[in-house]
Amino acid sequence: MWPIVRVGVGSPTDVELLREARPHPDPIGGLMNQITRLLPIACLGALLTALGCASTQTTRAPSSAKQEPAPVARTAPTADVALSEPSAPVLAPIYFETDQALLRRDARETLKRYADAIQRHPEWGVVTIEGHCDERGSEEYNVALGGRRAAAVMQYLTDLGIPTSRLETRTYGETRPAIVGHDEAAWRQNRRTELQSEAYN
Repeated sequence: MWPIVRVGVGSPTDVELLREARPHPDPIGGLMNQITRLLPIACLGALLTALGCASTQTTRAPSSAKQEPAPVARTAPTADVALSEPSAPVLAPIYFETDQALLRRDARETLKRYADAIQRHPEWGVVTIEGHCDERGSEEYNVALGGRRAAAVMQYLTDLGIPTSRLETRTYGETRPAIVGHDEAAWRQNRRTELQSEAYN
């Protein structure tokens, strides 16, 4: 037998009894549940953001830091104008062809550098141009040939602006060979003029 429920004025119906039997939602408890579920996700997002910022962070030098100047490359002296001391130049010889006192093209280029160096170093004083020859030919002829070679060098230097007061010539003929020998390898080294500074002697 089912119980008989009377519906009347002032008495609750079945529907109203069922509604009253349902639990009422707790707004504070529901909010806490949502916060509890979302809190780990929020923490994870904040951690990833912090890591991303750290990976892209760059270190900049302070704007007031003093910067060192770039090193300046220095040029070594050329082989034909070497300075053993500040006031003592050692100039490489000027070479000639056999039985010739004409300046070769390479000799003229070298003498241009010598003229520039002589002008920049008045402390070198008088520069002596010594004429030399190889062993072939007579002694008289080689002395004259050495003189012509020294004169050719002196004339070219004066044409480049070196005053004659700073130049003088000497000839030694074949008496002072740079290389002692009796073949072309030695002769080509002896057909020359040498420049000696007053400061070097």
